[in-house]
Amino acid sequence: MYVGRDMTELSMMEKTKWKNSELAFFHHSLQQMTPYLNAEGQSIHQEIIKEIESRGGLHHNEADYTHGTEVSYD
Repeated sequence: MYVGRDMTELSMMEKTKWKNSELAFFHHSLQQMTPYLNAEGQSIHQEIIKEIESRGGLHHNEADYTHGTEVSYD
């Protein structure tokens, strides 16, 4: 379950100020709804993807007993 700032608050901020967990959560959510997004939703999703790419992606270098290889947004 995601616990963090909602899209209303985040939409008023630059994507560079979003946390990795927020980028990961909303990227995943928008990715699931891609066929249903209007032009504005697609634009927001593309901005999120560009920010993720500018940060070098959202991944851990390696898994260990405390975390897997995916960024958790819980």
